Amino acid sequence: MARYEFSSVFADEIQNYINDKISAGFNGESFRRNLIGFDRFCNKYQLAEPVFTTFHASKWIERRERESHTTHYSRVNASKHFLKYLSLKGYDVYVVRDIKHKGTDFKPHIYTSAETEKYFLAVDHYSSRSNRKDAIQYPVLFRILYCCGTRINETLGIRKKDVDLEKGIILLNETKNNTQRYVVMGDDLKALFNDYAIKCFYLLTDEDYIFTNANGGRLDSKTVYEKHREFLFNAGIPYVGDGKGPRLHDWRHHMAVYSFKQMTDSGLDMYVALPILSTYLGHKTIFATEKYVRLTLQLFPYIEEKFHTMVDRIFGGARDENN
Repeated sequence: MARYEFSSVFADEIQNYINDKISAGFNGESFRRNLIGFDRFCNKYQLAEPVFTTFHASKWIERRERESHTTHYSRVNASKHFLKYLSLKGYDVYVVRDIKHKGTDFKPHIYTSAETEKYFLAVDHYSSRSNRKDAIQYPVLFRILYCCGTRINETLGIRKKDVDLEKGIILLNETKNNTQRYVVMGDDLKALFNDYAIKCFYLLTDEDYIFTNANGGRLDSKTVYEKHREFLFNAGIPYVGDGKGPRLHDWRHHMAVYSFKQMTDSGLDMYVALPILSTYLGHKTIFATEKYVRLTLQLFPYIEEKFHTMVDRIFGGARDENN
């Protein structure tokens, strides 16, 4: 797939903005992805001059049909920072208002031990005629999601140079909050990863992505989600649909819940366990980790009895954040 080229009236400034972010130490790819939609919007409304009016802003912030609250929030708020950038440079642009993130009562699917076993049995027995590499890359990819709690785009953004095979450490660059972070592999995952590297890494340059499609390009999240649905079916795990999953992202929730449980079961004080989990997941603050803690308490009553009062004292009425 050809790389998208910015072509709107703001194309040059979009690229300047991304370059400025890269110079400041941020990962430019996430900013690029966020502004592709804005560039297309400007072309759709045939903006001939670098002016963004209140009319344009009102159309841009409208929530689209079938657009989730989270996607709406991310799309608009990301463009707001770019519009501020344009305003500071003297352009006649209307800076869109903040879109408040709407909380949700959605509860992720936390897999049982039997479901987890059947799911990975389906993953490990998968093969494809269109991409023979799938048989060895999916067991690694899905175990990173399961063991490390990474987001799918963070995982697909891993390049060969980001992996320290000897130490079992992966550097994540394409993160939600544009801040690099490391994840550490356990012994089993490290062994599986090293076996995968022996079979595939000799074909890659340091800049190449480690998970690829049949053409050697970066594997895309839509393809992985389709495989996830297939693995659920083969494992006999019902897919509810309509956004209720089990979603691919639920492996991140699963990892967070069981990691917190494991830490507290080992005797680690919650005040110590919480910032460790929050940092590992790449959250900006511990408040973004709150839902995982409360979900753990709901699933394991004995932990709830121990920490309920402490959780309320720490979080109080903390605001919901997308994780």
